[in-house]
Amino acid sequence: MGILTTIGGIPLFSIPQEALDWALVRGLQGYHTHVYNGQTGYMGGPTHGRAASSSQGLNGSNQIRKY
Repeated sequence: MGILTTIGGIPLFSIPQEALDWALVRGLQGYHTHVYNGQTGYMGGPTHGRAASSSQGLNGSNQIRKY
């Protein structure tokens, strides 16, 4: 199990719980699905757009600022 692939830098998981865990860390709920190589994969967040915007915001907030 694990990550099937990434779509736009967002992981597509083989089981729903992994997607739910990923979403929770990013302040999202739920998951949505994509089909990859004939297999249903699970992505955290209710929509791809929400997952993408949350992921970008998280990455930005983790940057270290030097003054």
